[in-house]
Amino acid sequence: MSLFYSLVKPPVQLALRVFFRQLQLHHPKRLNTPGPLVIAANHPNTLMDPLLVAAHRKQQIAFLAKSTFFQNPVSRWFMEVSRCIPVYRRQDAETGDARETPAEMARRNEQMFARCYDHLDARGAIMIFPEGSSVSERRLRPLKTGAARIALGAAARRDFALDVRILPVGLNYSDPRRFRSDALVNTAEPIRVADYADLYRQDPEQAADALTEELRRRLESRLVITRDDDEDDLVRRVEATFGQYLVPEHNDAATPLENFRLTRLLLRAVAWYEHHDPEHFAALRQHVQQYEANLKQHRLSDEAMRRGTPQQRAWRGVTTAAKLLLGFPVYVYGAVNNYMPYIIPSQVAKRLTNEVEFIAPIMLVTGMFSFGVLYPLQTWLVYRLSGSAGLAMLYLLSLPVTGFYALSYWNRLADRLERLRLYRLFRRQPAVVEDLFRQRATVLHELDEARREYLQATAR
Repeated sequence: MSLFYSLVKPPVQLALRVFFRQLQLHHPKRLNTPGPLVIAANHPNTLMDPLLVAAHRKQQIAFLAKSTFFQNPVSRWFMEVSRCIPVYRRQDAETGDARETPAEMARRNEQMFARCYDHLDARGAIMIFPEGSSVSERRLRPLKTGAARIALGAAARRDFALDVRILPVGLNYSDPRRFRSDALVNTAEPIRVADYADLYRQDPEQAADALTEELRRRLESRLVITRDDDEDDLVRRVEATFGQYLVPEHNDAATPLENFRLTRLLLRAVAWYEHHDPEHFAALRQHVQQYEANLKQHRLSDEAMRRGTPQQRAWRGVTTAAKLLLGFPVYVYGAVNNYMPYIIPSQVAKRLTNEVEFIAPIMLVTGMFSFGVLYPLQTWLVYRLSGSAGLAMLYLLSLPVTGFYALSYWNRLADRLERLRLYRLFRRQPAVVEDLFRQRATVLHELDEARREYLQATAR
């Protein structure tokens, strides 16, 4: 493992654990499958995708990256020390320094394949994104055959005595734009390339196609895949607002893997219900969208609409108010001392891009610098002002703890203010609130009926 990789890996691991509220590795042992290995993953979140995998694998990974990343001297240096191998794509041929003839591009890509073969021959690991580009959507786009061709070529060079495997990795994000969202690294069973040896000897192209199809099948089993944006929007709404009613054991603290399984179940149910009862399905979709639109109009969420008993509401209000009152000094301390390192990443991301795929990686990288620079600087200022090394150390230790507390406090405060808005709306326009409760009851009833129909039909 290179010195640069060894130095960068620990802070990246820490940054990922801070950035994500929950980060779960499913089958982490598979992620550490020894080389020669080709890691093939979906690509919804640009730089975040390779970081998630590389930070949790013991052996260093070489990455295949598009050649345009090597045009800038700074990015070229980073790519080279990170052991990235340039890929020359047709769509990049007419941009910047990549203006080359097809013959020149073919020659360069032959060199790329040779470097990959050499790396795998030395029992290394290579990561590739066979979709070819990064798009933030819950779908798997058509896979290119590059991963299969590299794996087959490396194995064939040793007459398949080299045990090359392809590791499919599904990367699932609850919200790729948001700080403190969830991520699931869902690793499938590795594919043994030697199983395609006979087919490769007969027809290399057919072998590459068959291996790519198997890779697609295993990736799809590890991903949330929606048919289109409308289905994705409906499932996200139902999942976020009514998930715990459809699956009683589901709760807000569910793990990313549990949420993944819930979403896959919802997608199967939606497809079945749309096919078997399209009229009721259309009505359900309309009622969900109308309810959500009315909540948004009054700046409310479904959380505020959960009635509970009067005693429960009263006790919850008292305890929340007490926590907010007692915790206010700590909140102010945490917010003031963490404001600058916290706000800088989001402001930088807003100014640099409006593309969803780039927001989280920019925030992560910028946050590593803002917290890494400002925490020591603030601690040094405390030391200079107080003259006490012990006090400065206590101050440094307090920063991350009170920072997380400030975020939690703000969320509780926002929840309480939302409940107050609902109460104020009820005092002024009781008919509007009662209508919201009726809409909610209608949606829950329809969802419960749909759930029962689906479970009865699929249990036969």
